[in-house]
Amino acid sequence: MQTSLAEYDVLAIDPLQSPYPYFFPPEQDAEKPGLFPMPPCKGITLEEATIDQLQGYMSSGILSAVDLLKCYTKRMWQVDEYINSVLEYNPDAEDIAAALDDERKAGKVRGPLHGIPFLVKDNIATKDQMETTAGSWMLLGSVVPRDAHVVAKLRQAGAVLMGKATLSEWADMRSNNYSEGYSARGGQARSPYNLTLNPGGSSSGSAAAIAANVVSFSLGTETDGSVINPAERNAVVGIKPTVGSTSRAGVIPESAHQDTVGTFGKTLRDAAYAFDAIYGIDERDNYTVAQTGRTPSGGYLQYLTNKSALQNATFGIPWDSFWVYADADQQAILLSLISLIESYGATIINHTELPNYETIVSPTGWNWDYGTTRGFANESEYTVVKVDFYNNIAAYLSELENTQIRGLEDIVAYNYANDGTEGGNPWPLGISAFYSGQDGFLASLETKGIMDETYYQALAFCQQSTREDGIDAALANGGRPVDALLVPPDVGQTYQIAAQAGYPMITLPVGTHVETGMPFGLALMGTAWSEGELLKWASAIEDAQFSSAGRGGGRMLPNWYGYLEKNIPVRNL
Repeated sequence: MQTSLAEYDVLAIDPLQSPYPYFFPPEQDAEKPGLFPMPPCKGITLEEATIDQLQGYMSSGILSAVDLLKCYTKRMWQVDEYINSVLEYNPDAEDIAAALDDERKAGKVRGPLHGIPFLVKDNIATKDQMETTAGSWMLLGSVVPRDAHVVAKLRQAGAVLMGKATLSEWADMRSNNYSEGYSARGGQARSPYNLTLNPGGSSSGSAAAIAANVVSFSLGTETDGSVINPAERNAVVGIKPTVGSTSRAGVIPESAHQDTVGTFGKTLRDAAYAFDAIYGIDERDNYTVAQTGRTPSGGYLQYLTNKSALQNATFGIPWDSFWVYADADQQAILLSLISLIESYGATIINHTELPNYETIVSPTGWNWDYGTTRGFANESEYTVVKVDFYNNIAAYLSELENTQIRGLEDIVAYNYANDGTEGGNPWPLGISAFYSGQDGFLASLETKGIMDETYYQALAFCQQSTREDGIDAALANGGRPVDALLVPPDVGQTYQIAAQAGYPMITLPVGTHVETGMPFGLALMGTAWSEGELLKWASAIEDAQFSSAGRGGGRMLPNWYGYLEKNIPVRNL
């Protein structure tokens, strides 16, 4: 029997007479979606509601932006003790929502995001009462000079900034053996699908919040996999744009050559609304100038289509490059989706390989130092990122007020001085969540940011081998070109190659592993500035999934496996 929210009387001596199922998870519903049912919002079913549906409720007066924010906030309090997706709640959120309601009453609606709550990863600056710390205590109290460009654009679009999402501390730069989704300030973010396993990172909370219906969309950042990986491990859509498509100004950096800001949503349209609002040229990020003449007049939403578009599609399957590393569960379900795509008229060409995959694709899983593993530091992505981070973080810190942290030397010293919370030393001297301590920072510190011959050789190799000699060559397919490459993103080498190239990817939810309940997806890979085409084909595939229940997989509600377990660090499975 479901609880009527009217039975909750805040003025009573004992306000809560019926604790189940909204206020306390009933044990008998463990490992079922019903463990944490979402309360109705003024009679509206908010769970899995799309942005278009929410706009319909607000435009008809059924809900206001304040109502929507309050309902999502109650959802946050309902589930976040378990998944820890929100690091900090915005004290201005309700005032923002109220002001946007006033605008709507006055006849001004800014667009499809007007009044829609969202989260940003805690390495994205907000010039408000919230902190921007990358999950580290050392930046607490520091003052940023301005909103990150992407945040400013979302404010202009009328979205309601609800708070900051948890993340892997310093976006995974600090350690090479760590608990994904953990930070000293934020604690452990967890996936609602399985709270005992790796939730995906480093934009862990950004994805988990969408998976658990805490907000409608969110922002994350990616250097190598940090949008695609948590998206597919939380059964949500992730859009990772071309480097330079979204500004990194105001984002705590890792590598200017690979950093990009991406979006999450339960549906492709929801994630696309957010991407459409944040892309564009920004004078504070000169990489964005490269998009001149390469982005569409009228924005990206015009590319969204339906399954009928598949009749004109040709997709490539880089089987030996990537698919062979997917487990049997994934292969079976993903190939069923491939068959569904074919049934709607698409042409599928197998073995559209990256010509040099045997050299650049690690056979043992994601490894951003694979060049060095092969004996060639001058062919390693990590060689580039280590140097970039030393320089890029100093540039970011130079703009902060009210902090003594000015460079990587200060960061390393702080972690050593606060070993019990920040884990400067490897376990067991530090903390188990940062098992290898801060070896990533130490490796970067050793470079002193010097762009030597090895650095430039590594940069040239990584870009050439993954662009012209890699993804572009696979797309060209020896004269029989394909529109996009379809890959299993649970195979980390997929997004690793796209990251080195600076090329876009989109992942769609498809299924879950039988034994663990953890989700996986299907991703589309394209060349630089091909976001429009990828959105076209991804929306067509998603529509085919929606139209063919049971055949093409898709997003399923989480089962909250292991919801009573505390597991820091989480197992990397």
